[in-house]
Amino acid sequence: MNAHIPVNQPPAHQRARGILNITASRHPKDITRLKDLHQQASYRAIFPRNTGSSVEAVIINTAGGVTGGDKFSTSITAYENAAISITTQAAERIYRSADEKSGIIKTTLYAKSSAQLYWLPQETILFDGARLERRLDVTLHPKAKFLMVEPLVFGRIASGETLTTGLLDDLISIQIDGQQSYLDRIKLEGQISKMLNRAALGNKARAMATIILIDLHAKSLLKSVQALLPSNGGASLLTDTILVVRILSSDGFQMRSALVPILNLLTNNAIPKNWRL
Repeated sequence: MNAHIPVNQPPAHQRARGILNITASRHPKDITRLKDLHQQASYRAIFPRNTGSSVEAVIINTAGGVTGGDKFSTSITAYENAAISITTQAAERIYRSADEKSGIIKTTLYAKSSAQLYWLPQETILFDGARLERRLDVTLHPKAKFLMVEPLVFGRIASGETLTTGLLDDLISIQIDGQQSYLDRIKLEGQISKMLNRAALGNKARAMATIILIDLHAKSLLKSVQALLPSNGGASLLTDTILVVRILSSDGFQMRSALVPILNLLTNNAIPKNWRL
C-alpha cells in the first residue's frame, strides 16, 4: 500500500551563489602580478591581458544572470604600488523575481598606498519584476588612485522589453584613510517606470551611469571631462581629488556611447577591450 503525503509547500527555487576574491601585488622590476585567486560556484575570472604594469581581470557569471534569492560576493585588493583593472564579460542581467526575495550583490574593493584600482563593470540590466540589492564598499589609501563606473539600464527598449515595476536598492560607500568620503544610495521600489518619468528624477530616462575618479590629478581633468559630456550629463568636484560624473540616457546604447570617450580619457586609453565592442 502506497501512502500519499500531501505537499503543502511550493517547491523551493534553485538559488545561484558566487564568490570571487582577487588580490594583486607589485613585484620587483615594476611588474604587477596576480597574488591570490579564490573563485567559488557561479563566479569565475579570466585574465586576458597582463601588460606587466597592470593586471586585467574579467568576471564571468556562469549562472547567466541574477534573480531573487541569488547571492554574489566579490573582493578585490590592490596592494602597495600594484595596479588592477576589473570588468565583466557582458552586461549583468537581473531577471524577474519569482517571489519577494531580492538578488544580492556585494562588492568590496581595497587599494593600498600608491595602488591603482579600476572597477569598470559593463551595464547592469534590470528586467520587469527584478529585485536587486547591491552594495559597493571601497576602502582607499590617501595615495591610491581609484576609478569606477556603474551603468544601469532599465529594460531593453530595442528588444521591446520594458521595465514597469521592481526594486533597486543600490549603495556606494567610499572611505579614504578611514574617513567617509563618498556615500550614495539609490532606492527605487514599486512603479519604477513612473518614477523615472518624473522630471526631477529621471526625466523619462531608461539608463543612467555614475563615474567616480579619486586621484591627485582629478581637478585638472574636470574641464576635459565636461567637454565630452552629453547634454543630459554633469561633472563636478567634491574635493580637489574626487571627480563625480552623472549621465542620464534614453537607452543603454546612448549611455554607452557617452561613457566610452570619458573612460578612455580617465584611463589614458587603457579601457578594457570588451568596452569597445
